Amino acid sequence: MSMSMTAPSTSRSGRWWQLVFGVICMMLIANLQYGWTLFVQPIKQTQGWSVAEIQWAFSIFIALETWLTPAGGALVDMLGNRKGPKFTIAIGGLMVAVGWAINAYADSLMLLYIGSAVTGVGAGFIYATCVGIAVRWFPDRRGLAVGLTAAGFGAGAAITVLPIKAMIESSGYSNTFLVFGIGQGVLLFIVAWLLRMPEPGEVPSTPSKKIKQSSRSFTPREVVGTPVFWLLYVMFVMVSSSGLMATAQLALIAADFGIDKTLLIGGASVLAVALVVDNIANGGARPFFGWLSDQIGRENTMIIAFTLGGVSYLLLGSVGNQPWLFVLFAALIFFTWGEIFSLFPSTCTDAFGSKYATVNTALLYTAKGTSALLVPFANMIKTASGSWYTVFLVAALMNFGVVLLALFVLKPLRRAQDARSDQMLMSTIEAAPAAAMIEAAATPRMRTLR
Repeated sequence: MSMSMTAPSTSRSGRWWQLVFGVICMMLIANLQYGWTLFVQPIKQTQGWSVAEIQWAFSIFIALETWLTPAGGALVDMLGNRKGPKFTIAIGGLMVAVGWAINAYADSLMLLYIGSAVTGVGAGFIYATCVGIAVRWFPDRRGLAVGLTAAGFGAGAAITVLPIKAMIESSGYSNTFLVFGIGQGVLLFIVAWLLRMPEPGEVPSTPSKKIKQSSRSFTPREVVGTPVFWLLYVMFVMVSSSGLMATAQLALIAADFGIDKTLLIGGASVLAVALVVDNIANGGARPFFGWLSDQIGRENTMIIAFTLGGVSYLLLGSVGNQPWLFVLFAALIFFTWGEIFSLFPSTCTDAFGSKYATVNTALLYTAKGTSALLVPFANMIKTASGSWYTVFLVAALMNFGVVLLALFVLKPLRRAQDARSDQMLMSTIEAAPAAAMIEAAATPRMRTLR
């Protein structure tokens, strides 16, 4: 009894360190995605490959970083609470180092693609593990914990992008790949051994009273057979693709509006100011909306965030040709888009339990890779209509559609699923005394027979 009473108080302080270590790991893989753009032009100048050929390496990285995260989550669960996070992140760190080292010496496109593939798998292992750590250690503050973890993915890029840029200019892209790849890999390998999942009784026994959470844990096989999972997947794709459709074209949109080089503050252009503000908004959205969802519920937060997002798309399309309004509404789009990486993993774990959360949230995260495939449609829509407003209108309608799904479909589906889970749990509890009585009655007879 004393052990069960003292374990939670010990872990409640230690679990914050687990969150910190997870955020550090996310920061160490951030520039694999956000720093890539700095290498493209130097690679083109050195190797003579076209930008399109080089960018296939980035597409390969994104695809494997998202679609193979379930493999990382499965490895964590297979190795157990103590060994799983350690070995998975250590392996991911080694793959990050090897992948960027291959990029450093790549003298053919095939070798560059192989390096990106290795890096993508390693980053996916690390991402899945860190999100799993957040959702399992913090059943009472799940939204905030996942939000802080996801924010680390952007904060790391803010710290390392300028040093990477300076090293490329001073000693070349090849040396930069090698130094940062090995450095990041070594740090990830070291931090990996500090991580673990909670054991039974180590987290608060009573989850947040404000958030309805499943009374049982669904296996990954069960999860992919539920309507709730596929509804969340579709909603994730709709919000993610609408955000990527607009944000991936931000520089081109500003140029078409004729304001990209307009000066705003201290000689900084509209585009430069917008990019800085957008990154701050994107990073800040994840813990903010995660915290808000802990207070008022996941679906209610989705309704607020995606309604604001839809309005922001419409306003950027209609009055975004004004410099300051462009900065404002572009920032609001980033602010209402980045929170998907905290809201959806939290909702997934609430709906399907924490035991298999690492794999289940990774399965949902593959929606990011699926949404990336829809980004080229933004250019097709713009070409067909002759206006970016049509693109923003489609993005707004997708956000409003997700609001309606959250309110009228997701809420009822989750209530029905929770009711079935509670009924199954009660049936199990009621059946237990009867089974015990039968076993007790049978025991004397077995002794007589012996």
